[in-house]
Amino acid sequence: MTPREIIAERKDAKLLGRGGAAYPAGNKWEQLLGIHETPKHIVCNADEGEPGTFKDRFIMERNPFMLLEGMTIAGLVFGATEGHVYVRGEYRSVQRGLMKAVESARKANVLGDGILGSAFSFDVKLVSGAGAYVCGENSALLNSTQGLAGKPRIKPPHLAEVGLFGLPTLVNNVESFANVPAIVSMGGKAFLDIGHPESGGTKLVCLSGHVARPGVYEVPLGSVTLREAVFDPELGGGMAEGRGKLKFLHLGGQSGPIARTDLLDTVYSYADLRKARLTVGSGAVVVMDETVSVLDYLSAVSRFFIRESCGKCTPCRLGNGAVLKILEDLAVPGVSGRGKLKTLDELCRVMTMGSFCGLGRAATVALVSGWKAFPDEIERYAMHDSPAAGRFAPWRAEAAARPGFPGQDGRRPLRGKGSGGVPATAARTPPKCGPSSEVPEIVRSGTHPPLSSDFYHNVILLYRLAV
Repeated sequence: MTPREIIAERKDAKLLGRGGAAYPAGNKWEQLLGIHETPKHIVCNADEGEPGTFKDRFIMERNPFMLLEGMTIAGLVFGATEGHVYVRGEYRSVQRGLMKAVESARKANVLGDGILGSAFSFDVKLVSGAGAYVCGENSALLNSTQGLAGKPRIKPPHLAEVGLFGLPTLVNNVESFANVPAIVSMGGKAFLDIGHPESGGTKLVCLSGHVARPGVYEVPLGSVTLREAVFDPELGGGMAEGRGKLKFLHLGGQSGPIARTDLLDTVYSYADLRKARLTVGSGAVVVMDETVSVLDYLSAVSRFFIRESCGKCTPCRLGNGAVLKILEDLAVPGVSGRGKLKTLDELCRVMTMGSFCGLGRAATVALVSGWKAFPDEIERYAMHDSPAAGRFAPWRAEAAARPGFPGQDGRRPLRGKGSGGVPATAARTPPKCGPSSEVPEIVRSGTHPPLSSDFYHNVILLYRLAV
């Protein structure tokens, strides 16, 4: 098959990127083929840092040759001689296994110089990440591969034009590359018939949380509903023993939306989930039962993004911390009220519209969707009248007794400034916000209205809440 014939099969298959963005894979390959600068690089994004996601690890452990074959086919299409697999730093055992697979492929002459006696040469190198979630973003990953700080780049220029070492580069996810051999072997139309009319093939789904049978499951797209994924005896098997009723699902990783039980009959496909304002994302499905406090779950999500933010842009660097402070204040009687919700609403808009990369823009997706799904529970927390708060009362009471904890005299501690600075026990009054008598429009509609033209007001808001 010629390169254009392979790409045509990819387009017929309607394979959508399996890393989370769901960009049409065939179009991505076609765009790179139209760039005549050489050499080109093939890069696999195996930095699987999204919580609740472990499908790429499954592929690399159980059948790494699918990945290597997919990358080799990509090398043949684009005339590349070298590929890189950027593996998550925590996957040490996976890295060792993948390196053994590369060595085996070289010995079998399906990698290296003169593959199978042909004039085509292609080899694969492994690059270990250092544990940074932001390096799952493709441009940050390429920077890290080059030995630079793992921070996102400004686009344009796009990676297809200026990628690894400034050369045209194809970056695909592990699962995306692993589907290439099947498409070439069976044909794009046959691959499409397996899945949904708008997105062919199967999808690896990662079930975790309060489910009886957590694990990785391969399902044809469009063949099951969310309810079947969780409760089918051959899939999730229902709620784990000793757990309560299902309360919500968190789809697509920490950067994905939260779904209530009234959406369980939504078909698991890119198109159907999109209509329900949900997403496939990385393929994660985290199952939570009714004992889980939505507020505490969202606080945990915010802590994750605080830890993983690269700090390059102000909305993400300061916004995540400001969001967490408000969520923690809502859990402490006597500190916050409905006015905090208005500030939280504005923070979500600032971060979504003003963050530099997808990490900051998606950091509040769970918060906005969880707020929309459980507005009454969030409102009860704001008014300090939530039954769910009782389960978490012991540790909250213990924390509230510590000196300087938010809630004492309505004040919060400042960060220590070092010798000669403001002591850590100093406090200030939180900024005042206007009352909010109902759930903001952003939460009811699920959309973000345009930012205020007073940009400096938003920056000052972030600063006041973060210092």
